[in-house]
Amino acid sequence: MIYLFYFLISFVLAAAITPLVRKLAIHFKIIDIPKSPRKLHDQPIPLLGGVAVFLSFLIGVLLYLKFGGPNLQIIPIKFFAGFLFGGLVLMLGGILDDKYNLPPKIDWLFPALASLIIVWSGIGVGIKFLSNPFGNPISLDYSLFSIPLSAVFIWLWIMGMAFTTKILDGLDGLCSGIGLIGGLTMFALSLMPKLNQPETASLAIIFAGSLAGYLIYAFNPASIFLGESGSTFIGFSLGVLSVILGAKIATALLVMGIPILDLAWVIVRRMWYKNSPFRGDRRHLHFRLLDIGLSQRQAVLVLYGISAIFGGTAVFLQSMGKLIALIILFFVMLALAITVVMIYKKQHPHVPDLFDYGENRPVDENYKK
Repeated sequence: MIYLFYFLISFVLAAAITPLVRKLAIHFKIIDIPKSPRKLHDQPIPLLGGVAVFLSFLIGVLLYLKFGGPNLQIIPIKFFAGFLFGGLVLMLGGILDDKYNLPPKIDWLFPALASLIIVWSGIGVGIKFLSNPFGNPISLDYSLFSIPLSAVFIWLWIMGMAFTTKILDGLDGLCSGIGLIGGLTMFALSLMPKLNQPETASLAIIFAGSLAGYLIYAFNPASIFLGESGSTFIGFSLGVLSVILGAKIATALLVMGIPILDLAWVIVRRMWYKNSPFRGDRRHLHFRLLDIGLSQRQAVLVLYGISAIFGGTAVFLQSMGKLIALIILFFVMLALAITVVMIYKKQHPHVPDLFDYGENRPVDENYKK
């Protein structure tokens, strides 16, 4: 019952704070104006939705620390401070990026610093090994240039998760909805008898409630967007939660598997054609689903369903089971991509390159946006 209370508190906070943040975004002209083929909206939409999510999460966690009686022997107060301060850094960087459109060489510094704060706080740095379904655990008890390997791994992992959700934020409610599924998965995993971690369960359900309250305004048609701060904070939080849970990396991978595989494919393809891997385009799976005729809501619900199925099964699987699930997920992604290509080819036979989008796309008179 107490977890339902935490969820409702953060839900109500997000539902109340989001309209206020929206007004602030409009007042300060922090707005997403559709100027490129990647923009699906035809009217300017306020940004800074991530600020509402973070504020709801921040207040929820502070209330939990004050009245929830967490066991600070399990998760020391500096871990909570590191989590919240890292999120604050992402908010600062995200607001600046949404307002001034920072170049990539500066933009990446904020997630890097936030991830470094997590390492500094000690979250997960004591992890000595990763589960190995084929035999002995993989040891992280080494150093790289006098830096613990576990610290390097955690920094890269959280950075990777932050940038994955940043790329995922392409359709109304997609990133926040999958983040919600991820939060609920981490919550359920925390309550499993083998782990039994009420502290991480509380963090996860507060995170999920914050996203659920925000999602009221973010689902299509969205009246506010996450912005840079929110899209990176979601992946950052899922990365941190998976580490606190004891390196439950495979669980996070199952929830985020489709966007991670999609990101990997797009980056490889960009580099193959000698394009910048950081340059945005319409080659991502969620855009392809729109191109074959699905509405934004339909495309988002398809991706929600895949994440929910694999995230739900991950709660009950052991290491070998999760490996098998990851392999199945890979083939699901492959089958989905092939199906989308075949449908698109049938609908648009005059377009020679089915993966060429945006300004480089061949002209097809029969193509309807």
